[in-house]
Amino acid sequence: MARVLIVDDSPTEVHVLRGVLEKGGHQVSAADNAEEGIKQAKALKPDVILMDVVMPGMNGFQATRALSKDPQTQHIPILIVTTKDQETDRVWGLRQGAKDYIAKPVDGDDLLNKIKSVLKK
Repeated sequence: MARVLIVDDSPTEVHVLRGVLEKGGHQVSAADNAEEGIKQAKALKPDVILMDVVMPGMNGFQATRALSKDPQTQHIPILIVTTKDQETDRVWGLRQGAKDYIAKPVDGDDLLNKIKSVLKK
């Protein structure tokens, strides 16, 4: 299946997402902040990135914008996975280059379907 990079500063969220993804047959890597996520995205070239928004230092919107503008990583689809579920947040996230936006708590089947959907495009 897909190689997925989770960028989230919450060990609990990473654990939950990793469980869902591995059950779905995906290989999972994780970074606990946006800067590390950008480094890992360049090094690992994952098939898809799950990006939290609220993190110390650089936030997920900034990291999404940086990755989607970088020729090395702009082909990697990014799904924003966050507690920020206002419509303005969703619109802003998509304008930064994300392919989809998922509000936490995440429904496992919904997440796996969205990953499948962005990988087909």
